[in-house]
Amino acid sequence: MKSKILQIITECLTDLNEELENESLNIITEDTKIFGSNGALDSLALVSLIADLEEKISQEFDKDIVLADEKAMSQKTSPFRNVTSLSEYIYLLIKD
Repeated sequence: MKSKILQIITECLTDLNEELENESLNIITEDTKIFGSNGALDSLALVSLIADLEEKISQEFDKDIVLADEKAMSQKTSPFRNVTSLSEYIYLLIKD
């Protein structure tokens, strides 16, 4: 399941980068910074990524999740800081 989540995140970031043409997203790894200090996305692009992820997660796992809720926004370290943290956060939401 975790590898599929990573694959979905990578696909969504790749698709989004076709519009953004951000060099930091040309090669996406688990350490790729998404949002925050030195992150590849601004807040508008992050909203787009979240919408895409929620849709693809729902299709793949037949489970509706909300990524941008109070729980995510109130964490000391943002789940949106890099690919690894986002995949771990999504995994926790799916398995609940």
